[in-house]
Amino acid sequence: MASTSARIFLGAVAGALAMLLCHQPTLQTFYWLGLAPQAAFRLAHVPPFNVPMVVSMTFWGAIYGGLFGLASPRAPRLFVARAVLAGVFAMLMAWFVVRPLAGNSIAFGWEHTALLRSAAANLAWGFGAAAMMPILRPRCLLTRSREWAAQRHLAA
Repeated sequence: MASTSARIFLGAVAGALAMLLCHQPTLQTFYWLGLAPQAAFRLAHVPPFNVPMVVSMTFWGAIYGGLFGLASPRAPRLFVARAVLAGVFAMLMAWFVVRPLAGNSIAFGWEHTALLRSAAANLAWGFGAAAMMPILRPRCLLTRSREWAAQRHLAA
């Protein structure tokens, strides 16, 4: 099993990638279908950090992914349950923490269509992050090289 810091790091990488490869394409698909008022991958600067929206969302995806990596040993083993849990956590954090920090209304002012778009995009993020974590885990060479060096030293 990977160390705690490796799980947090890999979770952050998986979360950032899931934001760019799952969450934003879901929102872009809604835009193409005429179900969203704005396209994804927006470059407009947004508070609280005054960076492009896609950068801000990728940052928050990495933060949630890091928390997901930290909690992964205690998360359910079933992939779907793990993915839905991650997506619901990201959705609730976005609605009740990030949006108010940015000066927006809580939970999109309870507008149903915006809530459904957000739920779909965050669940897509959860599935992406949950799918990428096991793919990235074997590539944690730092942890493996330390274990390999320890085994070689003991064998000599």
